[in-house]
Amino acid sequence: MRLICLVLPLLVLAGCSSFRAAPEKVTPVPNDRLLAYQQPITGGGQIAVDRDIGMLGGGCYLAFLIDRQVAARIGIGEAANFQVPPGARIVGIGIDEKDDSFCSKGHLHRELAIQLKEGETQHFRIVSEAKNGFGIQVDPR
Repeated sequence: MRLICLVLPLLVLAGCSSFRAAPEKVTPVPNDRLLAYQQPITGGGQIAVDRDIGMLGGGCYLAFLIDRQVAARIGIGEAANFQVPPGARIVGIGIDEKDDSFCSKGHLHRELAIQLKEGETQHFRIVSEAKNGFGIQVDPR
């Protein structure tokens, strides 16, 4: 009985962590939630982002930011590509302020500084973990 009392909370917390969606389960972010960086740029690069599947924040959209501008509102299991000029960029996630539910009432701000070369594609994952909440990380693919 003691073993169950010790293991059960760990299993519950592990269940709140996200996992990468199988390729056939990933859906593109709908056009109405792609807000910026969709036009091809001559000599530019590309930023690709996938949001994991998980229980934490499952009913909420997250704002995906490029250079601190909202580029998309991303739901679980969704992916998007963005066309950006080469050079120093800041990618991040934040609260979706267009969401009128409880999800938009919190505080979330995570960023990564990147250097994007001409013709390069950099991949990122939006993850959720029971311990640290939402995060954005480089996806080495």
